[in-house]
Amino acid sequence: MDQPVHIFWLFSPLFAVSYGEVRYALPEELQRGHVIGNVAKDLGLRVKDLRARGAHVVSEGTVRLFEMDILSGNLMISQRIDREELCAQTSACTLHYQLLLEDPLQAHSIVLDIGDVNDNSPVFATEEIKLDILESTDTGRRFPLESAQDPDLGTNSVRNYKLIPNDHFILEYSGHINGLIYPELVLKKALDYEAHREHIIKISAIDGGNPAKSGTASILIRVLDVNDNVPVFTQRVYKVSVPENSPLGTTVIRLNATDADDGLYGTITYSFRHKMEELFEINHANGEILVAGVIDFEEANNYELDVQAKDGGGQTSHCKLIIDVTDINDNKPVVEIKSASTNVLEDSKPGTMVALINVYDLDTGRSGHVTCAISEDVPFKLVSDVKHYFMLVTDDILDREIQEKYVIKIVATDGGTPALSSFQILTITVSDMNDNSPTFTQNDYTASVLENEPVGTFVIAVKAEDPDASSNSKIQYQIIKHTDTEDGSFFTINSETGELFTSRPFDYENSVHYKIIVIAQDGGKPPLSSSCTVNVFIQDQNDNTPVVLYPVQGRGFNAEELVPVDAPKGYLVTKVVAVDGDSGHNAWLSYRIITATEPHLFYVGQTTGEIRTARVFMESDEPKHSLVILVSDNGPLSLSATCTVNIIITSGLPVLNELFEFEEESQDSHNLTFHLIVALSVISCLFILFIGGVFYAKLYRPRSIYRSNSATLPVFPATYCPPSFTELSRCGTLFNDERFDSFLTTGSWRGDFRFSSNTDTDTLKKRSAAYLKSTNTPNDRKYTYYSLCFKVINAINI
Repeated sequence: MDQPVHIFWLFSPLFAVSYGEVRYALPEELQRGHVIGNVAKDLGLRVKDLRARGAHVVSEGTVRLFEMDILSGNLMISQRIDREELCAQTSACTLHYQLLLEDPLQAHSIVLDIGDVNDNSPVFATEEIKLDILESTDTGRRFPLESAQDPDLGTNSVRNYKLIPNDHFILEYSGHINGLIYPELVLKKALDYEAHREHIIKISAIDGGNPAKSGTASILIRVLDVNDNVPVFTQRVYKVSVPENSPLGTTVIRLNATDADDGLYGTITYSFRHKMEELFEINHANGEILVAGVIDFEEANNYELDVQAKDGGGQTSHCKLIIDVTDINDNKPVVEIKSASTNVLEDSKPGTMVALINVYDLDTGRSGHVTCAISEDVPFKLVSDVKHYFMLVTDDILDREIQEKYVIKIVATDGGTPALSSFQILTITVSDMNDNSPTFTQNDYTASVLENEPVGTFVIAVKAEDPDASSNSKIQYQIIKHTDTEDGSFFTINSETGELFTSRPFDYENSVHYKIIVIAQDGGKPPLSSSCTVNVFIQDQNDNTPVVLYPVQGRGFNAEELVPVDAPKGYLVTKVVAVDGDSGHNAWLSYRIITATEPHLFYVGQTTGEIRTARVFMESDEPKHSLVILVSDNGPLSLSATCTVNIIITSGLPVLNELFEFEEESQDSHNLTFHLIVALSVISCLFILFIGGVFYAKLYRPRSIYRSNSATLPVFPATYCPPSFTELSRCGTLFNDERFDSFLTTGSWRGDFRFSSNTDTDTLKKRSAAYLKSTNTPNDRKYTYYSLCFKVINAINI
């Protein structure tokens, strides 16, 4: 049976996501597989998106009457639809469904209006209706009959009754109550007990359907002997109301019928025309009707009872009792989560739909009005666009690093008094997005490594942290290699641990500092990264042998140094010049003679490399001499080189005073050094005694101690020292005409100085000669000695 399907649709925007509504009107009893309509077309959706987005239809409860073909978008019937089973006697039968689409989550409302068809025939409560009537009953007497029941509504319900023609009775109607008609049997011809003790009449109930359907029952009339009066009810129809869930034994109503007869004929017995003991019971003696079962408004909101009053003579009368059940708030709201995305991306915009919640209450009126709420301390809110449905959407920006999981309590409360509520717990996990860059624990790292270390030597480990999760927090390390520098090519890095290793041996003499940039990149899409700077300083090792620059060695040529035969002791013959490619202590060089043609004729300065005469020459000395000089550095494992110096003693050369003038100074220097050592020792002892005296005064004398002003302390004037002396104490008492730095090595006091750029050797020699001339007396030299002593003492005291 094909019936027309009417379609209505409505669209309403919400948070930039369209939620549409389509409405179909269809009759009941359509066959399974019948196509109601194309939902995709009516909602403006693409059919290919249905499968891709996991489209499915959900409804209240667990019964699935409809299904959708995601290949075509058609909404079809999956089970038999019985309007009377779904909606009972409700005038409007409306079913609400939701079409859900995932990724992103969307909900579209589908409303189905189920129309009634005439698929039920009228049915009488019993197949045989029994009546006891006195033979003396007057014609025109009316006997109410029980109405036939038809589950269909409207024109498809009972609309007419027919009685098979007979001699004694006709059928009339008492009126319409609650849209129903009530048949009554009317006596048109007097009965005769002696002629016919029983009469059987057929009655038919006919509905208004097309084609019409009918139901039939038999009326058995038993004719009783004379009983002049019949029981009479005070009302032909009684109407009362009773709350649902009323306790057992609650009085519903007390019916009252009277009989004018006396004795047995005046005794009235009450009973139901049909069995109602499941819900109600009647006191046969007094007509009181009591609650005998559980009355549930949601199952039936009214009951129609036929009550019979019968006297002792068998005379009966009947009345209708209509019981309306009033609803009370006895049902908690129902919360059903129809669809939910338990994982929500942390970059979801506010208004993103997370779950669709169906909330309803089986009660009616105010008790059936449901409000829904969630916790206030979560970044979500409820939005309702369709009746009984709430959408849980995001209300703020989510941040997994602040809170990864939300446990949301969804509470539904009805409007009854007292209000009832129920809840569901929904756990939502915030999925991670790559929104955090790796961060190094330090912006700059500093490490050191010895030169000449093998490839693969560990240098340092850098570490970066990423608060994201899973692959978004998996960090890979790499070195940035610039085109303008090769620093990065000297190192490799473990991409997972951040450990830095050497990829080449280092040479301190080539480079002492390497600067590389390390990038930490996470595994997100797209990846995020940050960088840090690693400064690697190379530490020197003694890996360079001293190199002799002068005299030039090798290639079959050895330079010969000439010295006058009249050269005095300490006369400068030549100087061995050597360098070392290392630095620091590893580059400090020392010289000594390891082989000589004639020992003790020449000596070499340990730190200067100057070769001087150890004594005056004698006639017995050889004219040619060969010295082998060993040049050693100061490394932990000392390296050395040798050179050969050839010296020829000749009588043709003049003796130059400049080449031996420092020898006299060196002799005085020996004495000066000795006196300085003695002075320092005495001062140290005095200082220790002074400290002991202070402690003694603190412990054994009063605490009040006089402290003199430092301004009264003696200050040595600048004239105590020659103007060319360099200030070593940094006290501001010496002039700063010429500056030079002394090598504090063994024998450095013998005159090996490094001069600053503004002082040349000639100037120094001139000033030295002038100073010697001005202090050529012993007293002057003593003055110089004591001036130096005072300066040293002053420096130590300060």
